[in-house]
Amino acid sequence: MTTDTHSGTSTFAGAPDLGSRRAPTQFPFGPLTEDSGRSADPVLVEIVQGSLAAVEHEVETAIARTSRSPMIRDAHDFRAGIHDRRLRKLTGRSYSALVHPVARDFPIEEMREGDVFFHNDVYLSEGGIGHLPDLCVTVPVFAGPEGERRVVAFVQAFGHHDDIGGAVPGSMPSHATSVYEEGLAVPPIKLWDAGVPNRSALTIMTRNSRMPESLAADLDAECSACLMGARRLGELFDRYGIETVEACFDAIIDRSTETYRREILSKIPVGTWTWEDYAEHDGVDDPQLHTQRITLTRTAADDPDGERLVLDFAGTSPQAKGPINHCGDYSDGVFLKKWLAPILRNLADTPERMAELDVNEGVVPLIEMRFPEKGTLLTPIFPAPTNARTFVILRLLGVLAGVIAKAVDGKMPADQETIRYTGVYGEDLEGRPYLMREVLGGGSGGRYYADGEDTIHVVPDSRNLPTEFTESRFPFIVESLSLAVDSGGAGQFRGGLGYEKHIRMLKDAHFMSIADRSILACWGVKGGKAGTPFQVVIDAGGPNEREVDALADAEEVKAGEVIRIRTTGGGGWGNPLDRDPELVVRDVRWRKVSTEAALADYGVVLTGSVDDDTLSYDAEATATERAGRPAPAVEDAFFDRGPGYGTLAGGAASAEVDHL
Repeated sequence: MTTDTHSGTSTFAGAPDLGSRRAPTQFPFGPLTEDSGRSADPVLVEIVQGSLAAVEHEVETAIARTSRSPMIRDAHDFRAGIHDRRLRKLTGRSYSALVHPVARDFPIEEMREGDVFFHNDVYLSEGGIGHLPDLCVTVPVFAGPEGERRVVAFVQAFGHHDDIGGAVPGSMPSHATSVYEEGLAVPPIKLWDAGVPNRSALTIMTRNSRMPESLAADLDAECSACLMGARRLGELFDRYGIETVEACFDAIIDRSTETYRREILSKIPVGTWTWEDYAEHDGVDDPQLHTQRITLTRTAADDPDGERLVLDFAGTSPQAKGPINHCGDYSDGVFLKKWLAPILRNLADTPERMAELDVNEGVVPLIEMRFPEKGTLLTPIFPAPTNARTFVILRLLGVLAGVIAKAVDGKMPADQETIRYTGVYGEDLEGRPYLMREVLGGGSGGRYYADGEDTIHVVPDSRNLPTEFTESRFPFIVESLSLAVDSGGAGQFRGGLGYEKHIRMLKDAHFMSIADRSILACWGVKGGKAGTPFQVVIDAGGPNEREVDALADAEEVKAGEVIRIRTTGGGGWGNPLDRDPELVVRDVRWRKVSTEAALADYGVVLTGSVDDDTLSYDAEATATERAGRPAPAVEDAFFDRGPGYGTLAGGAASAEVDHL
């Protein structure tokens, strides 16, 4: 095997020519058993699948209880995953990284019990790691009789750590122009060798971190939890036998493939559609439209290459100078396939059925990805920076939702932007250095059957930091934390609301932000309106009032000043004038919608007052108000991007692809 240390492309003997962007993955995918698990006992399949979920949950619980940093312990920005010896992801509750880079650099047959592998190098992660703060540990699972024990699976965890070096605290410099500014990059290494930690490697990593104690403690928690998970999973093989369990693995993945083919692909008609969306800034150049485009083709059942979804990213913008690039094209885009696949669940028959559909390796055969040549936002060339790659991979979730919405008459959620990093750092009241970062959520998009959810986060089980914890540890006071009124896009089904958080600093500090959607907004669909953008204002109403750029590394904040953070609201679905007036009254009563917006956005004429619980609406006046407003024209765009789009598009109200 040879490896290009810049591109991360690896070549195995007998592997296909990777010069073609459509070449199949170079890794040995395929079933573990000759009949792809069709002979597996269906009852045992359920037992094995439940055991995998239990082990994954136990690993994550152990990490949460034994880690140290607020980002891991309190915000829960980490994930675990279980993979078989073919490197296929078996669990589907959440996304996880890949085992591929470990198997590429360390022959599986040479692995030993107690080994722990580590990596965070974006360009050598086969697309599984997006930026350097995401540190990944992988533990092989062994089973079999003594003297014949071999690797049968892998347990893996990766999480966002406080600091891995680089130009700024937190290792996410918003103005980086190369990966060398973003922190310490570690290719796959053996961090534990047969149960013995590699102290030299740990020393190098902690020496490069501004938060060495937290880094060491979090890594120890993740390594120990994955070793524990490997023992638990080994017990499953010992109980039922390797061949039996592997047959169940095949059955789990095959069942997922067939379920998605039957219940999801069947909802998309055969045809081709194109849509695009944009990141608005990269931290280096002036704000502009950084395009991510998908041309979606749904093939027919008799297609020579099979019934599938083809995602062609041609038309995506060149790689950015700043850190918004994402290495999506490695390993045939297998990570990106599993990252995007949860969007497909919105086509399930019911919300309850949607919640039941896991995303494991079974979705991979149903998605073909066609990448543009090297040098785009999705195919960056080393050493392009990547620390804010969330701008691209989150946007791609929306692009896929939008292009499918064109295919299914809008029966997909409107847009959401549910992650951004904010934080403060400096010295606390005792003169000790500190770093507080938080991953705040935002509102999700309205759906064709329900409003969007408020203040959700793209990382499952994650949360904002508890006020009681932050106030006791850091030199500030959280004066308020609430829903941002009117932030959800108006619609027949309203977009979910974002946060509004006010933080008063007790000592001079620096504010940092890695956020998008501060100019552009979360789009509405089928007549729904866009939500409100992200915004940070310091000293609002005071003598030093100023709005902070969404990409900021070190904005000075004086003691006594208040930082006001408002996160994005989700887009609305459907014409706001079709919304039930009773729901508008309820929203005003719950202070999700203002009285002004009730009339301006929804055409609802209110009566009474919120304060004395007499709030209602005038049905006749509301009907008259709504009837006097013009109906949407046939040529109007299917999507509403909000006023910020025109700012970056030379005054255009919509893009060509926004029309059906």
